[in-house]
Amino acid sequence: METAIRAAFDTLSLTSILILLVLGMSVIVSMMRVFNLCHGELVLLGAGCSLLAEEWLGSSWVWVGMIAAPFVVGLVGFVLEKTVIRRFYQRPAGALLATFAIGLIIREIVRARMKVQALPVSPPIEGTFSLGGALLSTWRLALIIAVVVILAGCWLLVTRTDIGLRVRATLDNRSLAEVSGIQTRRVFSGTYSFGAALAGLAGALIVPVQTFFPDLGVQYLVRSFIAVMLGGIGTFLGPILGAGTIGIASGLLPLWIDGYITDVIIIVAAIVVMRMRPAGLFART
Repeated sequence: METAIRAAFDTLSLTSILILLVLGMSVIVSMMRVFNLCHGELVLLGAGCSLLAEEWLGSSWVWVGMIAAPFVVGLVGFVLEKTVIRRFYQRPAGALLATFAIGLIIREIVRARMKVQALPVSPPIEGTFSLGGALLSTWRLALIIAVVVILAGCWLLVTRTDIGLRVRATLDNRSLAEVSGIQTRRVFSGTYSFGAALAGLAGALIVPVQTFFPDLGVQYLVRSFIAVMLGGIGTFLGPILGAGTIGIASGLLPLWIDGYITDVIIIVAAIVVMRMRPAGLFART
């Protein structure tokens, strides 16, 4: 029972991060039709903010890096959209190559500057608590709560604010939005920056659970894409449910099946589902 509780709790915490990643990615894919292959490196940059905060200020100040991460990475995303991404809105294949190249450059710069293969980052909240006899990480619980709060904030932003109205209008019909006076280029810039900020925040939150290494974001990239396509683009809830499905399967199946076989099963199952429902399981009909 203790093992089951611990496995379920760890799966929930990692699924929470995947949901945060997918939320940022789905906003970009849904609106811009751009598959952002440097999304994993945006996660890496966010994790780097936590790492640098610990190295420069001390382990008790990691939270400063976590707060700074969405702003720093969001600014990086804003610059990328202004200088590179917007040139490829009408050329999806070019966007794939451009974002892949950007991600490769960021990853290799980080790899070149690291003197060791991986670096640990201390969680800002230490300790454990007991649940059903199992000792669970307090930071993982804080991470889950943080993601729930962020999701609620994003939902309110999208559904209850003028900014959200402009985003939804541009998403539904860009041409009509432009005729209505909405400056869609600004919406695109803000949307990409917001998606990048969420990726950076996810990296900053997850790095204490794992370690900092150059390929940190890559391991989440494929699962994030699968979750977005499985859930369906164009809705707020669809990608989140897709991420929950992928995250739970990825966390629990390795208890009985080898990790590599688990990845193959998840990918094949997702392909079959997407073949039967191309719009996604939870897309609007």
